[in-house]
Amino acid sequence: MKEQMNIVIAGHVDHGKSTIIGRMLADTKSLPEGKLEQVKANCKLNSKPFEYAFLLDALKDEQAQGITIDSARVFFKTEKRHYIIIDAPGHIEFLKNMVSGASRAEAGLLVIDAYEGIQENSRRHGYMLSMLGIKQIAILVNKMDLVNYDQKVYDAIVKEYREFLEKIDVEPKCFIPVSGREGDNITASINHMDWYQGDCLLDILDDFEKEKPDFKKPFRFPVQDVYKFTNKKDDRRIVAGNVESGSIKVGTEVVFYPSGKRSRIKSIEGFNIDPKETAYVGESAGFTLEEQIYVTRGDIMTNAAEIKPEVARRLRLNLFWMGKEPFVKNKDYFLKVGTAKVRCRLEEIHRLINASDLNSIQSEQVNRHDVAECTLQLNKAIAFDTVDKIATTSRFVIVDDYEIAGGGIIKEPLEDKLAWVRDKVILRNYKWEKSIITEDQRAEKYNQKSVMIILTGPQKVGKKEVAKSLEANLFNDGKWVYFLGIGNVLYGVDADIKKQDNTENRQEHLRRLSEVGHLLLDSGMILIVTAVELTQDDLEIIKTTIHPDKIKVVWVGDELTTDVSFDTKVPGLLDVEESVVKLKSMLQDNGFIYKPW
Repeated sequence: MKEQMNIVIAGHVDHGKSTIIGRMLADTKSLPEGKLEQVKANCKLNSKPFEYAFLLDALKDEQAQGITIDSARVFFKTEKRHYIIIDAPGHIEFLKNMVSGASRAEAGLLVIDAYEGIQENSRRHGYMLSMLGIKQIAILVNKMDLVNYDQKVYDAIVKEYREFLEKIDVEPKCFIPVSGREGDNITASINHMDWYQGDCLLDILDDFEKEKPDFKKPFRFPVQDVYKFTNKKDDRRIVAGNVESGSIKVGTEVVFYPSGKRSRIKSIEGFNIDPKETAYVGESAGFTLEEQIYVTRGDIMTNAAEIKPEVARRLRLNLFWMGKEPFVKNKDYFLKVGTAKVRCRLEEIHRLINASDLNSIQSEQVNRHDVAECTLQLNKAIAFDTVDKIATTSRFVIVDDYEIAGGGIIKEPLEDKLAWVRDKVILRNYKWEKSIITEDQRAEKYNQKSVMIILTGPQKVGKKEVAKSLEANLFNDGKWVYFLGIGNVLYGVDADIKKQDNTENRQEHLRRLSEVGHLLLDSGMILIVTAVELTQDDLEIIKTTIHPDKIKVVWVGDELTTDVSFDTKVPGLLDVEESVVKLKSMLQDNGFIYKPW
């Protein structure tokens, strides 16, 4: 079987990308039989001159506008290999799609119009290709027929663009003078430019070096989903996703980050194939584990014997902003790395430059088409690698109002105030002695799912009264439930630090409370906790220790006195019975206890 290579082609609008691809498809006879003749006949029928770009314009609105508006995958082959050409948009309105298009490529082609010359997007696209880590780049100076194949025009563009690329540390493989319309130097050299002695585009493509799958890199497997089977006593739980680097064998001990939970590979499975012994980089795979652990989308599975990924809530990164609205502080966005998706905020801008001219910019926000080196604060820790270690797990996009507004690479993790808690949790999870009874078995036995209900609010609003009434109500229903007042921990587990009243000890109190809670949740229990006026910082300590999916926060009383985010609000002493009914309904609606029809 021939090898396959992914190549992205980029360039300013109307510089001829689609024409070049269409010509290459036609000249290599890669089109479906009769397709070329059909398009030519349609052009003749509509009294429209034929253009090779029409071979790619499958969407009606693309033909109407004459521009490519989405990343398209085009297939063709040579005697050496199969190719997928990712047609990245050149129009400024669709520049953001280039992040997803170029990030899958092993090499890049950048098209510049010889007649129009170098444009802003020519520079921006070059910068983005370099930022995405694409090392093999060929520059195509197109439409040479419009400048009468003038070598001076070509040389001037080469000189100017090479100087730009040097500033961003990019060394192109070559420059090629071409004419997509006439076919010059696309699949063969033509005598229109006898001053050019280099290879044609097709030869350059075959000269690109295929990026060999590096099985020696650390194993990285971002979890896409977890599938549970129940049919015909099939109790498998398959962790599914794509192997981004390395390889893994059945029997290997694995660790999931950011939690640090560990297990061992029981089997490697795939759709409609027999189980196999090894999964390799680039493969979609499913894994079953010997010990069932709580794993969610966004976790990264790693080989316990290999270098671990970074885990952090603060990131230093290089960002290319493409949103219509600027990237600003004090606003929530979503950061997507691999399969992980978390809320984030811009904390600090360290350096800001214009990608088209590389000039520094003084600004408190990142505007459209700017490049920034900045720090992001996340609402929870994620696992990732830095770009110098594993590129695929360092690339990210930022989503603003459901649209991709930025993208780039993570340079390094930064210290955050919850790192000390997270380090303890990772160590605890790694050293955890697992029971032979699984979480699912406990849930089935007790007819419930474990959850921590945190009741917080001002003093004397009825937190304990509601908590104890809820406990009694659930207990009478046969639930495995326990009320834990924070004083039960303060004067017992925390007795050694109780007398010292300072910020550090308050944080340690909360960490210990959370660890006690983690033990009870692991037993399958519904745990009800009360605490006076928890802040959002307090809650983050608890959520770092216990998975957020297992926590429900309830504010008791009418007066809001802290910044804590809560799931629901109850009246407390004003109506204890109503509070219990509301909390029980919340547990039912979220699937923690059975909801009768």
